[in-house]
Amino acid sequence: MDTDLLIVGGGPAACAAAVMAASVGMRSVLVESGGAVCGALRRIPVVSNVLGFTNGPDLAAAIEADLARCALCRVELGSRATLIDAFEDRVEVTVEPVAPVGPSRARGARLTAPYVVVATGVGPLGPEDAGWLGGVVDRGLPPLWEADPAAIDGRTVLVLGADRPLGTVARAHPELRARFVVAYPPEDAYKTEEIRRDSRVELVAVRRLELGPTSAPVTAEVRTVEGERRVLTADVAFLNLGSAPAPPAGAVGTDSSGYCPPGSQHPRVFTAGDLRSVRFQRIATAMGSGGEAALGAYYASRGLATESGGLPTETGDLSAQTGDLPTETGGPPMDVGGPSDPAGGG
Repeated sequence: MDTDLLIVGGGPAACAAAVMAASVGMRSVLVESGGAVCGALRRIPVVSNVLGFTNGPDLAAAIEADLARCALCRVELGSRATLIDAFEDRVEVTVEPVAPVGPSRARGARLTAPYVVVATGVGPLGPEDAGWLGGVVDRGLPPLWEADPAAIDGRTVLVLGADRPLGTVARAHPELRARFVVAYPPEDAYKTEEIRRDSRVELVAVRRLELGPTSAPVTAEVRTVEGERRVLTADVAFLNLGSAPAPPAGAVGTDSSGYCPPGSQHPRVFTAGDLRSVRFQRIATAMGSGGEAALGAYYASRGLATESGGLPTETGDLSAQTGDLPTETGGPPMDVGGPSDPAGGG
């Protein structure tokens, strides 16, 4: 086989899995589609719930340095895992070159190992995925995490969705004089706790929002959860809809919401990071789950019982997206400033 453990993805969870595997003597190959590990993390200006770090670039640099010192891990950048096959005695991962970043494997090359950790994270949801939005498809609205603070200072900003990049923007720029009008569906209520006390934010829970014609100012007609009809007006609008899991095809088990809980996987497949659950998308929990997944593979390789998956709530079930749970179950704020870059970041 090519190695003891294959790791798919290059974010904090994947890198933690590589370091943990090396600590117990396991060789690994980490496959990352971008030109560097932790690509998404490098775009996060403020980190408030990871010990020892206050911003994403510094944390990413430290992770990259730790990985560089990890002699038992080989990092293959510019390669995307497109298919995972799991057999009784091995797993096989098909990789495709994405960009000329150093030596690249041939298209359709297959890597083989006894186990694989899949930590490909999540990708951005589009307006077509949000049934509560109308008139937004084909409008080309940018995501909030791409907003230029100088361009929105002193303006009214319509934010479509209450995902956590809003909290990151607010913490990173306390001096910003923008007014944020945040329209969000009731199932996103648990995400709003970290910005409810920010005086610059007006939260509007809606059943339906219909964006008005292209013009200045931006207008949107909404039907609130209380049944009230309102017209929201702003200078500019941004998407902030959240993310969806982005696992490779093949032997990665998913639940009804598309997430990949550890307890639903083939015995040779371990999942880690944000694609496990909509409720546990945090940098710190991603790193912990990566280490846990690598240990799971290590114990399994020695015929020892392993329990990978942690809390029963880490199942990413659909109730997290349908508003069945109380809003106060959202947990601590997440410091992910935006969705994973499709070209990199794991």
